[in-house]
Amino acid sequence: MQSAPVRLGGWALVLGASSGFGEASSIALARAGLDIFGVHLDRKATLTNVERIVATIEGLGRQARFFNVNAADADRRAEVLEEMTRAIAARGDDGHLTVLLHSLAFGTLKPFIADPVKEAVSAAQMDMTVDVMAHTLVYWTQEVVARGLMTEGGRIFALTSSGGRRVLPAYGPVSAAKAALESHVRQLAMELAPRRITVNAIRAGVTPTPAAQKIPGYDTLVDQARRRNPSGRLTTPEDVARALVVLAHPDTAWITGNVIGVDGGEDVVG
Repeated sequence: MQSAPVRLGGWALVLGASSGFGEASSIALARAGLDIFGVHLDRKATLTNVERIVATIEGLGRQARFFNVNAADADRRAEVLEEMTRAIAARGDDGHLTVLLHSLAFGTLKPFIADPVKEAVSAAQMDMTVDVMAHTLVYWTQEVVARGLMTEGGRIFALTSSGGRRVLPAYGPVSAAKAALESHVRQLAMELAPRRITVNAIRAGVTPTPAAQKIPGYDTLVDQARRRNPSGRLTTPEDVARALVVLAHPDTAWITGNVIGVDGGEDVVG
């Protein structure tokens, strides 16, 4: 017997909504019944894809409010949150933020050690990478909770990878960010448990997203993952999006503080 589709209510806030995991999750969450706030940073050349995502969400009968801003900028964050507050208030009793998804993938891919040393990651690049890909989870969470936008039953997710505990050439800054992100998830889960808000990291398998394709040695990474995965294929953004919809269900209230693998078993095979 086929199970009924998961139906959710309220809004989702997707940080990094214009491609990869953020794009697929925005559409999947809309299909499950959520209206979508999307935060992204795109130049004019890639805005057509954003328009397509918004049209898809609206075609599903949901609202889509997208903001083309730097998610790591405190002033822009405040502006977005003000707009969100007004939109949620306009919904009356049905207005609340059900899901926050952190899927920001913007950082520096440089080695720690290089000759000449100017080719190595700089302090500014390291700080930026960890700030955008890890610390922003804390800052956005602080704000949505303090403003009362997310309350009991809220679900917070952050996209991580096995790179948080493995080494790859030139991946050091991003690896540090992923390790910090997972630490933030654990701390937030503990502090938000009394409010009945869950926080989990989603560890996707190797996935052909625009961000992943920028990793040095990407082709080798893909070949190894495809051979290692018991299903004989790579993870897709849609695999992760479907898992997020299930994990956003009210019955998952006892799942928090975890790193949850969505990779078809890729990570357990040596």
